[in-house]
Amino acid sequence: MPKKEIVQVSPAASNPNLSAATKFGNLVFVSGQTGRHPVTGEVGKGIREQTRNVLERIKTILAAAGTSLDNVLTVTTHVTKREDVPAYNEEYAKYFPTNKPARTTVSAALNSPELLVEITVTACIPS
Repeated sequence: MPKKEIVQVSPAASNPNLSAATKFGNLVFVSGQTGRHPVTGEVGKGIREQTRNVLERIKTILAAAGTSLDNVLTVTTHVTKREDVPAYNEEYAKYFPTNKPARTTVSAALNSPELLVEITVTACIPS
């Protein structure tokens, strides 16, 4: 039986109350990532920059877990402004141009007013 493993990665401004991701068997569950730059921790200006920051953070976490965006199965996105969804979709499409994962997008309040987007993903590690 597989055991849960914590994925060790320390992107800037990570939440100390959660792991960046956990692995179970060949699945990787990435915690919600926000629009902070993965190196500086600064919050991006606008939905486009924050979306890129989130997806770059997720790329880093997935690499540490032994997989990549190509193997993302599901994406759950929370945006704070419904009017930002078209711009979010444009940036998202740059990271998932084909074979798009299953996705849910909802509008919600996030923990800090400057944060515009939070994304969590589940990916697999190909055998």
